[in-house]
Amino acid sequence: MDAPGKQPVVRVEHLSKTFGQGTARVDALIDIDMEVYPGQVVGLMGPSGSGKTTLLHCIACILEPSSGRVTLDGDIVYDQRWLKADLRRLRLDKIGFIFQYPNLLPFLDGSDNVAVAMHLAGMRAGPARARAIELLNYLEVGHRKHALPRQLSGGEAQRVAIARALANKPRIILADEPTAPLDSARARIVMDLLRRIAVEQSAAIIVVTHDEMILDRFDHIFHLRDGRLESDVPAPAAALASPA
Repeated sequence: MDAPGKQPVVRVEHLSKTFGQGTARVDALIDIDMEVYPGQVVGLMGPSGSGKTTLLHCIACILEPSSGRVTLDGDIVYDQRWLKADLRRLRLDKIGFIFQYPNLLPFLDGSDNVAVAMHLAGMRAGPARARAIELLNYLEVGHRKHALPRQLSGGEAQRVAIARALANKPRIILADEPTAPLDSARARIVMDLLRRIAVEQSAAIIVVTHDEMILDRFDHIFHLRDGRLESDVPAPAAALASPA
């Protein structure tokens, strides 16, 4: 799935992850190789327990692999051991997270829920709030910037969560079942937004999903089973069209 003339934003080489020892040992990931290029949205699919979330957490530098190599945005961050001393800073600078549920802070309005990610990265309040509003406008929920999470619809809350994931201009966005709580129409809207973001910001986006209704929104699909990469195939041709 290489892109001529481009370097992958995410490269995973011979990645394995085990839990436990002896008879209690579980091989959660076994010799995984994958690459994701700028502007791509790829799906990560497989049955429950296949290793999808474990792989996402290893790429996110949340979970330490047992062996292999992880390269993010041109930097080797793991090669049989962590090569970066400050993984928290790496995550703040390079990675945006989108979860199944928005997980917005209930006591903050829409703009402050986005700005908090920039505060954690050290940005001053004024510029952080300005960028938060810019992002909410970009995602077409700027009119809800003063709304608390309980006042937002499911689709609006997920857009605020996406804005928060984009706050620090990450090259990598990792999404774990981002469309699960949404109906099919809103799920497609969210996926079209992610595709637009990938192209306009040259980001690499990896989406863990079970939702077969959004498969045509991916450029590529990786299938995991029992910790192994079972297949690596192009998504349906419709995914290569421009987002509606």
